[in-house]
Amino acid sequence: MRNISARPVLHIFAATTLAGTAIGSSAADALNDRQSVCQQTSENMMQHHPYVGMWVTDDGRVRHELLANGRYDEARGNRESAYRGRYEVTGSHIEYWDDTGFTADGDFVDGNTLHHGGMVFRRK
Repeated sequence: MRNISARPVLHIFAATTLAGTAIGSSAADALNDRQSVCQQTSENMMQHHPYVGMWVTDDGRVRHELLANGRYDEARGNRESAYRGRYEVTGSHIEYWDDTGFTADGDFVDGNTLHHGGMVFRRK
């Protein structure tokens, strides 16, 4: 049986493969770092957004919480977390992307009133 680890070609191949892996890992780490910074920046912006918080219909049946991380959690009646997803606010307009795949939108009439899905929500 021959000792193939003594062959110079295999040493060069192994060194090249390991170097490529190290470069690939560094590139992946840099990309992850950039994505993390972007997400943190987005979350920081949302934390200071004036519409973050709990919004409730006048009868209390639908409770819609806009979270600081760009996500929302909606409760209906006794059903907590009936709908969840992400949202984005542009000016006074809000767009929703539910985790199950449907989309919706709404408009903030003022700092304490949200019109969404044919309902009127008030800030709590």
